[in-house]
Amino acid sequence: MTQTTLDLTGLKCPLPALKTRKALKTLKPGDLLEVLCTDPLSVIDIPNLIRETGDKVEITERAERRIVFLIEKTDSAGAQAG
Repeated sequence: MTQTTLDLTGLKCPLPALKTRKALKTLKPGDLLEVLCTDPLSVIDIPNLIRETGDKVEITERAERRIVFLIEKTDSAGAQAG
């Protein structure tokens, strides 16, 4: 299991979700992806993306100007690819 950090601070919708999707494709089941965002819409977009991919997401920090997601890659072979 490895943890990767993806710094998407300063990017606006839809880039955080698109870059998160691309990063998840490179991970193995059990790996963690920490995503750092500043776009307020990411609290909607990233959980929606994770519902599509079948992975697990948790918002670990939500400050005034920063949102941190911790995503666990699951073995989602049956999930729909967007």
